[in-house]
This record gives sequence, structure tokens and C-alpha cells, in this order.
Amino acid sequence: MSYIDVKNISMHFGSTVALNNVNISLDKNKIYGLLGRNGAGKSTLLNLMTNKLFPTNGKILMNGEPVQENDSILSRIYCMSEKTMYPESMKVNAAFKWTKKFYPGFDMAYAIKLSKKFELNTKKAIKNLSTGYTSIFKIIIALACNAETILLDEPILGLDAFHRDLFYRDLLTNYNDNPRTIVISTHLIEEAADIIEEVIILKEGEVLLQQSVEDVLSKGYTVSGPAGKVDAYVAGKQTIGEDTMGGLKSAYLFDKAPEGPLPEGLEITKLDLQQMFIHLTNS
Repeated sequence: MSYIDVKNISMHFGSTVALNNVNISLDKNKIYGLLGRNGAGKSTLLNLMTNKLFPTNGKILMNGEPVQENDSILSRIYCMSEKTMYPESMKVNAAFKWTKKFYPGFDMAYAIKLSKKFELNTKKAIKNLSTGYTSIFKIIIALACNAETILLDEPILGLDAFHRDLFYRDLLTNYNDNPRTIVISTHLIEEAADIIEEVIILKEGEVLLQQSVEDVLSKGYTVSGPAGKVDAYVAGKQTIGEDTMGGLKSAYLFDKAPEGPLPEGLEITKLDLQQMFIHLTNS
């Protein structure tokens, strides 16, 4: 049994199937990337894990106990969602104080320190924060709450490059100081790739794969060259996409790159995580 087990979870909204028989397992003290195109079911899954929604079928367990209607378990999970769950008229510093009532381990001194680092005005009402600073406000609460599990749903929405870099640095520092299970759902895969240990890809409400980033990247490569030679090379192999320009072609394969010599005129390059995600979810 893993730390968190999502077992046979399905979620229907009327005739719409948001999740279909999803099974994933999360270990303690590991950083996961939850990837998927819009509508793949990422936010739905995170909301089910925190009891904000109730599944049509299946169950979610943490340490063998069901998450649903279990306050002792839910108090150990924090989900930063796209929606702000605080009254809009509430000021940032008041939100910090209220968070501590629900998460007694909330580190107020750390939250204030991060607020100064990110230049967040804690005397401002939440409704007066920009999109970027609303994300910063939610990031600070997530990092300071000291929950065993942190779920981050599109955490860098509206952040500029400087603040995105600052977020990833502080997330890693926080994780190294206090290891816990972290799930990051994001569209900016390239930026998060260096800190993700294991990737979960959802496609149309189903799990396409769950593997370590190292294993995933070892299974993808690009072969490029004259179209005819590329076509001959990829025949019988698992191709997940291709691009053609004039008489040249690039094919993307989900397989281990060959170790022997290539036919003359062909070139092989590695796929990065974002390229792999794009081609897997398009194929």
C-alpha cells in the first residue's frame, strides 16, 4: 500500500465523464508532476483528493484510511486551487491567521518572511490583489501550512519569470528542509521538469502513464532526416508524432534510442519532458 492510493476513481458530471477508472499511487516525500491538457481531469482529481467533490465510483485512501468525510486525514492535506477559498474582503494577514486555525502547524514567521521576499502587501484585501499576487498569496499559504501533502493546481498562474523562478527555488528549499508529498499540476512543464521526480499524465480523464521522469525521458527520442529514410526507419516502431518540412521529416518515438549506427542521413536527438507530453497527448 502506498501513502496515497487513488483506486478506480470515476467522476461524472451529468453525461460528461471527467475521470474514468483512474488508478494512481503516491509515495511519501516525493514531488509529482500532474500533467494533462485542458479538460483532462487534473483539477477534478485534486478536488476529489481533498473532499471538495465526491466520486461517482472508487475511493481515495491516505495511509489506508478513506479521505472522504475524514477530518483527521484532510487536515494533513492542503490544496492550492485556482479558486481563492477566502472571503474577498479579507486582508492577507487575516487570512494567514485563519489558516493557522485550520492548520495548527502553519508557520506565521515563515509566511511573513516569504511575503517580504515576494513583495506581497499583507495589509491588502484579497480582492485587490492582481492575478499574479493572488497566486503568490496562495503559494505562501501552501508552503507555510506544513501539511504532509501539498497539492498545487496551476500555482504559477499570472506570475512573471522572476517570481516563477523564486517560487521554484523556495519550493525546493522548503521541500529539502521539510520533505513531504507534493503534487504540481501545471501547463508550464519545461520550467517544472527539473524538480519533478515522477510524472502522471492524464488524457481525456484516464491515466496515460505514471513513471519516473528519468524512465519517461529514456523512452523518447526524435529521428530526423530525408522523409523516405525516416519512414523506412520508423516502420514497426511506436511513433507518437511527426513533422514534415519540404523533403525533410522528424518523427517522435516512444521507445529507447538505438545504440548501434543509424542509416546514413538520419540523426537522433532526445525529447525533453514538454515535447514528450505534447506528442503523447496528441497521439
